[in-house]
Amino acid sequence: MVKTTGSGSRRRRIGRAPMVRRSRAMWMSKRLWRPRLVFWLGALAVGLVSVAFAEMADWAQRAFAAIRTGGTTGVLAALLVPPLGFALSSYLALRYFPNSQGSGIPQAIAARHFEGDEERGILLSLRVAAGKILLTLLGLLSGASIGREGPTVQVGAAIMLAAGRVGGMAHARGLILAGSAAGIAAAFNTPLAGIVFAIEEMGRAYEARTNGLVLSAVVLAGLASLALTGNYTYFGRSDAVVVSASGWVLTVACGVVGGALGALFSVAALGAMRRIRAWTRGRARRIVGIATLCGLVVALIGLASNGATYGTGYEEARSAVEGAPLPAFFFLAKFAAGLVSMISGIPGGIFAPSLSVGAGLGSTIGLVLGVGTGLAATLGMAGYFAGVVQAPMTAFVIILEMTGNQGNVVPIMLASLIGFGTARLVSGTPLYHSLSRNYVAEVLRQSRSEREGTAT
Repeated sequence: MVKTTGSGSRRRRIGRAPMVRRSRAMWMSKRLWRPRLVFWLGALAVGLVSVAFAEMADWAQRAFAAIRTGGTTGVLAALLVPPLGFALSSYLALRYFPNSQGSGIPQAIAARHFEGDEERGILLSLRVAAGKILLTLLGLLSGASIGREGPTVQVGAAIMLAAGRVGGMAHARGLILAGSAAGIAAAFNTPLAGIVFAIEEMGRAYEARTNGLVLSAVVLAGLASLALTGNYTYFGRSDAVVVSASGWVLTVACGVVGGALGALFSVAALGAMRRIRAWTRGRARRIVGIATLCGLVVALIGLASNGATYGTGYEEARSAVEGAPLPAFFFLAKFAAGLVSMISGIPGGIFAPSLSVGAGLGSTIGLVLGVGTGLAATLGMAGYFAGVVQAPMTAFVIILEMTGNQGNVVPIMLASLIGFGTARLVSGTPLYHSLSRNYVAEVLRQSRSEREGTAT
C-alpha cells in the first residue's frame, strides 16, 4: 500500500511538472503579454491625451476671451473671428480630416457596425483623431458653443483601435467601446459614467465579454487623468438636497421642461442638418458657406449675451451649481448658440453646452419657484441632458459624479427619468444614433465607389 501510494505520488508529481512548465511558458509568452501591454499603454494614452486636450481647450477659450475684450477692436474681432474660424474649420475638415465633423460619438457608434478594419478606419483613425482635436480647438478659439467631451470619445476609440491593431487584438468592437468609455471617464473625471455610457449609449447591443476591456480601460485612463489633475469634481461640489415639497415640485418641473427642451434641440438639429445635406449635396463651397453663416449667428448671439454663450459654458454651469443665479434667459441664448454651432458641421461636442443650458434652465425654474439655485441647476442639468441624449442612466450618473452630491441621488435620478420620458413623447429618435446612420451610409457609399473604381 505504501509503495502504491508513493508510486501514485511520483506519477502525480511527474504529471504536474509538464503542467507547471506549460503554465510558466504561457505566462512568459510574448504572444500573451504583448496584446495586454499594448492595450494598457493605449488606455493610458487615452487618459494623457484627454488631459492635454482639456488644457488646450481651456487655453483656446481664454485666448478668444482675450481677443474679444478690447473696446471697439474687441467688438469687431468678436464679430469677425467666429465666421472666419467656422469657415476655416469646415474647410479643413472637408479637405484634410473627413469624418471629423460634429460630436464624434456618432462616428464611434457607426464604426461598431462594420466588420472590416478598413471601414472602421475611415471613421476612427489616428489622422481623424488628430484632426478632431485640432479643429475642436479651432472652434473654441473662434467662440463656438461646443465641448471637448464628445470629441474625446472619438479620439479615445481611435487610439484604442490603433492599439489593438498593433497588439494583434481581434475584439475591435470591444476596443471601440473601451476607448469611448475611457474618453468619457478621463474627460469628466467620472469613471462610473464612462462605464454606464458604454453600456447605455455606445453599446445598445452590449456584450458581457467586453466587461474586462471596458473596466480596465476606464481604470487606466482614469489613473492617468488623476496623476496629472488630481481628484476633482467637474462642477465643484453641491450640498443642496430636496427637503420639502417645493423641492419635489422643482424636480418634476426640471424633468418635464428640461426633457421637452432637450428633445426640441434634437428634433431641430436633425431637421436642420437633413435640410442642409439635401441643399449642399456634398458641395464644399456650400458647406463652408453654411458654416460661415452659422459662425456669424453665433457671434451675434455672443455679443447680445455679453459673451456668456461662447465656448463650453463650463464657468456658467459651475457657478450655478455652486449657488449663483444665472440671467433668466441665459438658457435660451445658450440653446440657440449650441444649436447653430452643431448644425454648422464643424468638429465639436454638445455635452458641456447641454449641461450649461440645463443649469441655466434649472436656475430660471428655481427663481420662479423660489428654490435655491444650486439644487435647481443640478436638477435642470439632469432633465435637459437626459432629454437631449435620451440616455437617463448616463445623465444621472454623470451629473451625480460631477457634482459630488451623494445626498441628491433620488431627485437627480427622478429628474433624469422624467426628462427621458418627456423627450420620448416629443421625439422617439435618439440624437447620436440617428446621426450615426448617416456615417454608416456614407462609409458604405465610399466603400462601394472604391470597389467599383478598382473593378473598372
